[in-house]
Amino acid sequence: MVIVSIADLKTVVGEDVLVTYALGSCVGICLRDDVNKVSGLAHIMLPWSKTASEDEQNMRRFADTGITELMQQMVDQGAKSRNITAKLAGGAQMFGVASAAFNIGERNIQAVQKVLETYKIPVAASDLGGNYARTIYFHTVDGKLEVRSATKPTIFI
Repeated sequence: MVIVSIADLKTVVGEDVLVTYALGSCVGICLRDDVNKVSGLAHIMLPWSKTASEDEQNMRRFADTGITELMQQMVDQGAKSRNITAKLAGGAQMFGVASAAFNIGERNIQAVQKVLETYKIPVAASDLGGNYARTIYFHTVDGKLEVRSATKPTIFI
């Protein structure tokens, strides 16, 4: 089992389980090249790196730069962009907000989807939105994404 921390990412070749905990408004992006058996998981916190301060050191926290780095690591390990598909989870609205501008979960979802469209990566399945946190287990042997929550039944997508 490979644990991916908040604002981090990991790639694996072959069979393993990638896991990330406590996806509230964050989005977990699971990418897989089924042909070359390369998989990756990123735990994205924020939508766009343009909002980063000049001293920001961890660009993995943003959808645009985190997904780009994940893609590059996967290609470096033998993945082909044309073979990659995505599964997504998270992007919840954890606290009641009066304005869409403060709904970071929805903004994260939109940014992730836009970046994946740019790379022409199809989304094979997703469990997005809502108002509850998730923990995800990405099983690279078969590409199944296990989504667990304290308040909902476990699902496999």
